Amino acid sequence: MTHSSTHDFDFLHGHWQVNHRRLKERLCGNDDWETFDGQCSAWPVLGGAGIVDDNLLHLPAGSYRAVTLRTHDASTGLWSIWWLDGRHPGRLDVPVVGSFEDGVGTFHADDVLDGRPIRVRFRWSGTDTPTPLWEQAFSSDGGDTWEINWTMHFERTMPPADGAH
Repeated sequence: MTHSSTHDFDFLHGHWQVNHRRLKERLCGNDDWETFDGQCSAWPVLGGAGIVDDNLLHLPAGSYRAVTLRTHDASTGLWSIWWLDGRHPGRLDVPVVGSFEDGVGTFHADDVLDGRPIRVRFRWSGTDTPTPLWEQAFSSDGGDTWEINWTMHFERTMPPADGAH
């Protein structure tokens, strides 16, 4: 049973410093990670049924911006999450879809990586702490096994302007 609501992402409203850890190559047995910093600012949209965040990522190869759009469907209790990478402004990633259970948000999608089908998983945890964690994992075997390939540790730099959290 899903306990998801339009308030699931309220914890994210405001401004954050983000510490990224990302595999340099994915789904190839690589264990070579890169770390970099970033910033994130998030605010509600659609009367609270959605949230947008603006991200600045400082990759070792250079900085770029990206946007996340999340919307909640009250009829299903599910969230859809889209990613728009500023380096590819004409391509919106397929949405991951899911919900929160016991304070952990889990979202899935089918996608393609280097011409092969994969399963994508986003997971949010620690949303009731000052340092929430987001992680991305890919599966090339339909979700039987997962490779975590990106984590983002958030640390609040400024509370939301509206005092929502």
